[in-house]
Amino acid sequence: MIAKRIIFEGRVQGVGFRYTTKDLAKGFDVCGSVKNLADGNVEMQVMGERNEVDDFLREITEESAVAHHIQNVTRETIPLLEGVKGFRIVG
Repeated sequence: MIAKRIIFEGRVQGVGFRYTTKDLAKGFDVCGSVKNLADGNVEMQVMGERNEVDDFLREITEESAVAHHIQNVTRETIPLLEGVKGFRIVG
């Protein structure tokens, strides 16, 4: 089990990015959240088995309808998320 914090940069607000991400999460065994940041970026925290997290991120950044809006992705490993169930939009 791993947890990641991902920052998506680009034109990622106002294009349905968070809703697309939440919808895509239904197809993977992951949990976490996604939210807009004040600087125009989007932050996601996601937890699951490594292959599920990797496949989910690949789907967002390469296959999804919003992938072309992403200019840069920053990933970092974080402590496992406690008490998180499902995948939700925050804020």
